Amino acid sequence: MKSKLYITILATGLLTLGCSDDYLETKPTEFISTEQINDASELNPDVLEASLRGIYATMYQTGSGGTDLDHDDFGHKGYDIYGDMLSSDMVLAGTTYGWYSSVADMTSTVDYTNNNNYKVWRFYYRIILSANIVIEGLGGNDAELETATEKQTMGQAKASRAFAYFYLANYFSKGFEPSEPILPIHIDIEAPNQPLSSAEEVYKIVIDDLGNAINLLEGFSRSAKHEINQDVARGLLAYAYAATGQDAEAAILANKVITGGNFSLMTKEEVTGGFNDVNTNGWMWGVDITLDNDLDLVSWWGQIDLFTYSYAWAGDPKVIDVDLYNAIPDNDVRKDQFEDQDGTENNNVLYPTGKFYAPEREIGGQRSVTTDYVYMRVAEMYLLHAETAAKSGDEPAAKASLKALLEERLESASDAAYVDQLAGQDLLDEIYLQTRIELWGEGKSYLAMKRNKATITRGANHLSAVGEPIPYNDSRLTFEIPQSEIQNNPNIN
Repeated sequence: MKSKLYITILATGLLTLGCSDDYLETKPTEFISTEQINDASELNPDVLEASLRGIYATMYQTGSGGTDLDHDDFGHKGYDIYGDMLSSDMVLAGTTYGWYSSVADMTSTVDYTNNNNYKVWRFYYRIILSANIVIEGLGGNDAELETATEKQTMGQAKASRAFAYFYLANYFSKGFEPSEPILPIHIDIEAPNQPLSSAEEVYKIVIDDLGNAINLLEGFSRSAKHEINQDVARGLLAYAYAATGQDAEAAILANKVITGGNFSLMTKEEVTGGFNDVNTNGWMWGVDITLDNDLDLVSWWGQIDLFTYSYAWAGDPKVIDVDLYNAIPDNDVRKDQFEDQDGTENNNVLYPTGKFYAPEREIGGQRSVTTDYVYMRVAEMYLLHAETAAKSGDEPAAKASLKALLEERLESASDAAYVDQLAGQDLLDEIYLQTRIELWGEGKSYLAMKRNKATITRGANHLSAVGEPIPYNDSRLTFEIPQSEIQNNPNIN
């Protein structure tokens, strides 16, 4: 049965104290006081859990990037599309309506006045602010917690804060350079405007928060997959370690998720089955979208899926880079995830209609979205383990993880034997390619491009920069600190 997620923010719980949700729209210094949070949680112990639910709801809430209402402003999955386009693996093949066009042509990212920079910034800092409110209500970052509920709530809040800082660190830096100033750090709700902290300092927050979360979430049995449990926190920490070059640590964590046995790789049938059901065993983290969530055109499905009333259907298709498609062998089931929908046998416009689709498969048919969102899959852990094990010198383990995935993707398990002959950079290149293929359209190619310091050459079906080699640290791939933050934060020049 589908679960019902309520869009609940802390302000709702504070109504008895005369506080509204305006705090979400104000300048960084205008936070709710510690006293209000503590008073609210004492009056109603459910307030903090309600605000935690609000964090999860913000993840898919329209307008959470601060607009009213840009049609790419619908939470984390909207910025997954940003990342996929900047990595060049996703192609905007039409601009009838123009959403994402300035991301696809890499012009908005170099203009700090462009609203795209603000949306990314505001969304993830909104998650951080909400997480800080929960943390403060439980006694602060170093609180000694007594009950299981307190520990589990704190664990989820710290993991949510780390998740947001991790994505900000990727989107607002060219790659991990420890001493580079990248972001202001806010770890409580009373801190004034902060100067930029170094990448090393930001990632310390991420890694510390996730380490704490893993401990706090011991024994936590979540009510639904939208909640962060111990395995999801391990996955996020593995990503953070990998981004900072701590590959051995990343490999250990990714392997712990794999060997924990709580999730299994999606089968050949499942990877061409629509990616629309959060109950799929290979999904570690995602959200069960129901009619109660009131999503329609302004949603991830409203941008990507031909079988939803969507921009993909109406003239702005999002398709696979032709060179990446051509790199998928014919004996790989994932080649069937991409289809020619206009009968022209034109490989330049191959829709992902064999991967992502509403079950009815009626073109333009799904009006109210009930197909689910995926945030993390166990396949990511196999690929991340392969990558980081190879980088840390354990090539046999890397090959084993890569082959385990490919045996579920190729026609015959024996077809994966070619991996045994790979070594060194050839092995790393193959892992990176398989990451791009497996996770196409899921927002992970951008992260992989940056941590692997890759250069991508755009295929012939892009509308801009065709044939241009684009390195991971090209300034066009990194967002600018938005104008509003520069104007409102005197500590940022």
